[in-house]
Amino acid sequence: QVQLVESGGGLVQPGTALRLSCAVSGRTFSTSNIGWFRQAPGKEREFVAAMSRSGRSRRYADSVKGRFTISRDNAKNKNSVNLQMNSLKPEDTAAYYCAADFIVFDEEISTDANQYDLWGQGTQVAVSS
Repeated sequence: QVQLVESGGGLVQPGTALRLSCAVSGRTFSTSNIGWFRQAPGKEREFVAAMSRSGRSRRYADSVKGRFTISRDNAKNKNSVNLQMNSLKPEDTAAYYCAADFIVFDEEISTDANQYDLWGQGTQVAVSS
């Protein structure tokens, strides 16, 4: 069964780092773009970062550029897409979701949540002093 499972959320202080992981099962890992989105209470879900299925291309939201890094872990039996979040700010507080975009062309990466076909259950990140 194809599924995405996030992990790594938690409560941290401003200025610190956190690493989220999205375990991707089956062929989805090599055939899909994988993205991270977040949703804060009372706000719409927003794009954070995404990586192409080849691993060659990445896109970031302006609000996280220079602080967040998306990467793929291709180690045997460990297909995952990770989000390293540095210099965290209180405004980064949200539920974070990874998602897979099954229909992709070359190195194009969508930032539209409606284009993503499969979602994980989410992991909560809280940044507070």
